[in-house]
Amino acid sequence: MLISGRVCGLLLVCLAACSSPESNKDPVFEAKFQNEKRIGEEAITKRQIRDAEYVVDAASRKMLLLEISQLAARKAASPDTRYTAQNVTAQTTTLLGGLKALAQQKSITLPTGLSEAQGTQAGELTALNGAAFDQKYQEVLSAVLDTDEDAADNMKDDAYDADLRTIAAQHVTVLQDLDRAADALHDKLKL
Repeated sequence: MLISGRVCGLLLVCLAACSSPESNKDPVFEAKFQNEKRIGEEAITKRQIRDAEYVVDAASRKMLLLEISQLAARKAASPDTRYTAQNVTAQTTTLLGGLKALAQQKSITLPTGLSEAQGTQAGELTALNGAAFDQKYQEVLSAVLDTDEDAADNMKDDAYDADLRTIAAQHVTVLQDLDRAADALHDKLKL
């Protein structure tokens, strides 16, 4: 069976990355590095680099949303927090699936895990219990959703790739709904 040079090269990079001591690097940084390397070799424009960075960052934020929401669905003290977490998990899973499909179509490398900073955020949340957990979850959720919504809103107009503009526009709508749910949760937790 013949393997193309590109596939062979990707396999070698994967094998080297998986077996090297550098595999402890930040997954988000590593994905961005791999994309910049590939884009540099293919003489792609700076706007395409920005598109790839957005996809990596958006996927990374979705991974954090999934991590903290799955945790909240199991650990939250408030039924409202658990309900919001389940909703966020369902919606975010769909959004992340779309990003993964786009990344595969456009040959964009995605992170395999949370960044170091995101891992710290998730770890801090894990250490909490009861109402303190619910409150911190809502705060982190709102912050990540706001950042993600702003980035998607920018990319729906500014992305170089038309497919990415379409996905970003879809994400804005869903993220706005999730942000409203996070705001409602904030109000309920304050009562």
